[in-house]
Amino acid sequence: MSIVFLSPTGQSGGAEAALHELLASLRESHPSWRLNLIVASDGPLVERARAIGVPVQILPFPSALARLGDWGLGKGFWPRAIFLARCVRAAWPAWSYVRALRVALHRLTPDVVHTNGLKMHLLGAWARPKGAAVLWHIHDYIGRRPLIAKLLRRNAARCSSIVANSSSVAEDVRRVCRQGPGVHAVWNAVDLSRFAPDGPVVDLDALAGLSADAGVLRVGLVATFARWKGHHTFLEALALLPRALPIRGYIIGGPVYETAGSQVSLEELRAHAAALELGSRVGFTGFISDSAAAMRSLDVVVHASTDPEPFGLVIAEAMACAKPVVVSGSGGAAEIAESGANALVHQPGDANELSQCIAQLARDAALRTRLGERGRHVAEQRFTRRRVAQEFTPIYEAAAAH
Repeated sequence: MSIVFLSPTGQSGGAEAALHELLASLRESHPSWRLNLIVASDGPLVERARAIGVPVQILPFPSALARLGDWGLGKGFWPRAIFLARCVRAAWPAWSYVRALRVALHRLTPDVVHTNGLKMHLLGAWARPKGAAVLWHIHDYIGRRPLIAKLLRRNAARCSSIVANSSSVAEDVRRVCRQGPGVHAVWNAVDLSRFAPDGPVVDLDALAGLSADAGVLRVGLVATFARWKGHHTFLEALALLPRALPIRGYIIGGPVYETAGSQVSLEELRAHAAALELGSRVGFTGFISDSAAAMRSLDVVVHASTDPEPFGLVIAEAMACAKPVVVSGSGGAAEIAESGANALVHQPGDANELSQCIAQLARDAALRTRLGERGRHVAEQRFTRRRVAQEFTPIYEAAAAH
């Protein structure tokens, strides 16, 4: 089996972390399979893939294509006319990229082209070599993206199979691609040796430029700076906590993607924290490459997405680290989190309810321990590399046989 994976970025978002775990699982389960990765930008994914023996080619997007995205369309971030003008400017660079990608794929002679991002789903389908199957691995709710939904629906016939990262996303894909190929729901995997209760930690206070305080409960949001990840909600929840509770919040992460309008800025978040008069009760650490060490440095991990979460890899990773998690309970995240059993759950965007969950954990050490232990057990049962390889193998084999 020869599989070429296509990623729109080499950075470290959730989809890229999931892709690395899939590559690692296939390396372990099928050492004779030939795996290659093509990425549109350099980043940590490139080094991590090469470290497990997967050759990587960097084929950069033209800037007009890299910045094109429809996330902000209809959300007030730019007028429709400006968005359409950007589409026109990106059309020729996109076609040029398809031609270059077609050449790169032809040289690698894949049985299956596995695409891992919305742009790559289309570009991979258009550049597919003769005789190769295309598998779309979808990590987002495409029904919420008007342009990409229309394009994927029109091009679904070019695809042999679709994998979604949760049952919730799978249902969304079926609604959009009504006449498309079969859709399989496969949860992501977590490296359970890296994301584990024991291991290195980091000094979050030093990274955030704050004075050390051994007496505080450390509560952190670990996420990219995507607008829907709930950074503002998290800050507002911290501001609602009783001052008597010794809690310090941390925003861990930074911007990853180049798509215009889709991310918050550090300046924007600092200004919001200042307006809430949070002062030293919140720190901004920036991106931490060892996210497992960052999670082990926290007492509570917060997931605060305001839109439905397609899967919630940070939830699975925090559980694997035996950390209690507060989860925004919609989408794929609701498939993972069982309120009171392995997490506490709040309504998306509800800062008051999120604040109450954090306060409950701050006051109850036994609850923190119980949720953490249960979370690790869940991770060991549900998020293993072996399980992912077992579920993907027949999908690849069926696609290649067509």
